[in-house]
Amino acid sequence: MNTTHLLADYGLGTFSIAGSRPFAGLIMNNRVVAVDALVPLARHLGYELRDTGSVRQILDSWFCNEPALAAVADCLQLHHWRHACLQVTPVDVALLQVHAPVDPRQFFCSGANYRQHVIDLVLDQHRDEYENSLSPEQRLAYAHEMMDRRAQGEPYVFSKPWSSICGPFDNIAVAEESLQPDWELELAVVIGREAWQLDEANAMDAVAGYTLVNDITNRALVHRGDLRAIGSDWVMGKGQPGYSPMGPYLIPARLVPDPHNLRMTLRLNGQVMQDETSADMIFRIPRLLAYLSQRVKLYPGDVLITGSPAGNGSHYNRFLRAGDVMECEIEGIGFQRNACVPMNRQRLV
Repeated sequence: MNTTHLLADYGLGTFSIAGSRPFAGLIMNNRVVAVDALVPLARHLGYELRDTGSVRQILDSWFCNEPALAAVADCLQLHHWRHACLQVTPVDVALLQVHAPVDPRQFFCSGANYRQHVIDLVLDQHRDEYENSLSPEQRLAYAHEMMDRRAQGEPYVFSKPWSSICGPFDNIAVAEESLQPDWELELAVVIGREAWQLDEANAMDAVAGYTLVNDITNRALVHRGDLRAIGSDWVMGKGQPGYSPMGPYLIPARLVPDPHNLRMTLRLNGQVMQDETSADMIFRIPRLLAYLSQRVKLYPGDVLITGSPAGNGSHYNRFLRAGDVMECEIEGIGFQRNACVPMNRQRLV
């Protein structure tokens, strides 16, 4: 029989233990059970769980699987993880390796999408020019005018190699400091169905849930001196393995009432560097998805990261180096911690 949903807080993740093959798991109250093992309980509750081998397979049938997962989570919470149809014992997440929650077919970034971040980028790049020619009041007025123009324009979306994705607690081999490796905490949108030419009004219907990505970037490699007229080289600047720690979990959209009002915090060696809310987005998620889906067909499991708030290393002139520890958190979405280690290879350039 179908149950009334209590909306238990749960997430989906990809886990492994002792080097075994990764599996899709449901996590709730820091305990994990393989989604495969939940099929009998879902059936008992009147639901069907399909293709449960990986999170991406689950997303391929998301709008069938999500109500089943919600019902199962409610039941397990109500019965304190004890039910005759659950034949396995949940495992403490501390005993598992946590991988990136989803392996996307396509991985997209939204650039320059937070107001204060864009203001900082422009003013930092032209600091001497503005300080010598404009008063503080004039600089502030210029910044607001610039944001008005930006908001009336179009989003800026580009691809990042999915091979840059790593786990939320993995070590990250950062490039030498001269290449200016920088952090960018971002809210990530995970797609739950095929989507082509969405309207803003229905774009959120395509969202399965949310996770967290730190979009690490070698700033010194973004603009190539030999091809200045062509623009940014995002593969060179962002494509390095490990430059997209993702997760820890996929949080279903129904458990995130307002993705545009989430506290976002990044700490470097314990010091707060980014502290903003997603309300500072210039283009909100429906606009981003409508814009992107007018140009690219989206598939379940695809990931769109939505821009980074102010407080990147380029603003502080402080870039990542071996020995640093980054801690990223988005309210209601999750926490990740990554230690920086030296690259064990030749220079990138």
